[in-house]
Amino acid sequence: MLTLLLTVLIFGCLILIHELGHYLFARLFDVAITEFAVGMGPKLFSRVSKKTGIRYSLRLIPFGGYVSMVGEDEASEDDRAFCNKATWKRMIITVAGATMNLLLGFILMTGYVSTYPMYGTTVLADLENSVLKEHAQVGDEIVEIDGHNVYTANDLIYEIFRLGVEPVDVVLLRDGKEIIVENVQFPVTNENGIAAGMYDFKIYGKEKSFGEVLRQSVFQSRLSGKMVYESLWDLMTGRYGMEAVSGPIGTGEVIGEAVQNDRETGGYSLLYLCAVITINLGIFNLLPIPALDGGRLFFQLIELIRRKPINRKYEGYIHAAGMALLLLLMALITFKDIIKLFT
Repeated sequence: MLTLLLTVLIFGCLILIHELGHYLFARLFDVAITEFAVGMGPKLFSRVSKKTGIRYSLRLIPFGGYVSMVGEDEASEDDRAFCNKATWKRMIITVAGATMNLLLGFILMTGYVSTYPMYGTTVLADLENSVLKEHAQVGDEIVEIDGHNVYTANDLIYEIFRLGVEPVDVVLLRDGKEIIVENVQFPVTNENGIAAGMYDFKIYGKEKSFGEVLRQSVFQSRLSGKMVYESLWDLMTGRYGMEAVSGPIGTGEVIGEAVQNDRETGGYSLLYLCAVITINLGIFNLLPIPALDGGRLFFQLIELIRRKPINRKYEGYIHAAGMALLLLLMALITFKDIIKLFT
């Protein structure tokens, strides 16, 4: 029950922040708003503001929400309609929701990172059992794995995990000069049918400071975002199967595990998980998929280039089809998560 309530609360808050971004900038640019809703489906609570005429609603299904603007999906003669605002204003309103999620993710990540007394670097401290020992030496800094820059220990571990299943080129920094070690084959593990590279060396740590907390927060947030689109790519290319994809139920299970882990260790797993979820939400919403903010932004970019909008009717059809496909995908993922709970 605690896991269920936390899951609903977390998703509800993240959606509220997202829709609040759209709402605030729509109000800033004087767009006519008909409803601001948290949740989807039947209304649980609704109130119309006497001052603005905006309906504020709380709906039954907590995994969703929206800001309904005049002229958002159809033509309108109202000067305050969304469709009649300058293209750049509509683009800002469109990306505002995802931007709020990314900003919140960075704030949460900073809170999580600040709990650590020391941070890992990419400077080598022990190479006794490493495949790098013939080419590297203690004190060398790893700055690149197979063309991917690494800035923190988490960057380094992730790139080896993802790319290290095949031989990779490692770029070291020694006395200000770069040294390239080619075709390094790190140890590989295979769990649940997914191969992953494993690092086999030790690295130095760095003591906590204000500057280091800020630096680690920036790069940890960057890494969380990078993992989103690279995971999608790995899913499309077949490295991961659909069993690796989770919806709200699967995420709720992970939230429950994080809560249990925090009880046992006194850690901050839930804080980190919330940061990752909101960063995921922000980036996923910016993908150029119909019905998502990124899909709408794509049409607005076309309009900016053509200097005239796509026919609203046809754009509406495309977004409706995209929404139907997304709902179908969500239903399939939810069904898979439910089956997993009982197996």
